[in-house]
Amino acid sequence: MKNFFVIAFLLWLPIQACSQSDPLTTFILIRHAEKASDGTRDPELSDIGKERANTLAKVLAESKLAAIITTPYKRTRNTVKVLAANMGVTVEDYDFNNTKLLQELLRKYKGQTIVVSGHSNTTPILVNKLIGEDKYQILEENEYDKIFVVTCTKIGNGKELILKY
Repeated sequence: MKNFFVIAFLLWLPIQACSQSDPLTTFILIRHAEKASDGTRDPELSDIGKERANTLAKVLAESKLAAIITTPYKRTRNTVKVLAANMGVTVEDYDFNNTKLLQELLRKYKGQTIVVSGHSNTTPILVNKLIGEDKYQILEENEYDKIFVVTCTKIGNGKELILKY
């Protein structure tokens, strides 16, 4: 049932884009899946995290993705690894400290869909910038199941849809 709503929403986007003078760009922002407790700063995904990564690939299977970007950590990369392989999209790293990141992505992928794999703190910050509000706070430590879908024509005017998977 969750897949139906995601697919219905993503199919609705091109219709909306046709009615706009500027095409809508869709950002799908996620926090990495559950990480292993290995005592390092760059852990792999846990078994549950690997299952969640597989579920994400299934949820977004019908999407047309122009890009998948992640922070340069194993857990963010591995969260989208199966999705990228299934879609034939190369995973690219991004620097969260790049203050022009969202503008660059919007310009490069205008009218297309981008997946951004981040962290409990970076994901809500990016969503807030896209919608132009300080609405979302740092995700709870055990909160790995949110998908933020934000559509916009420019940074700060985005409309969000929150899904769980």
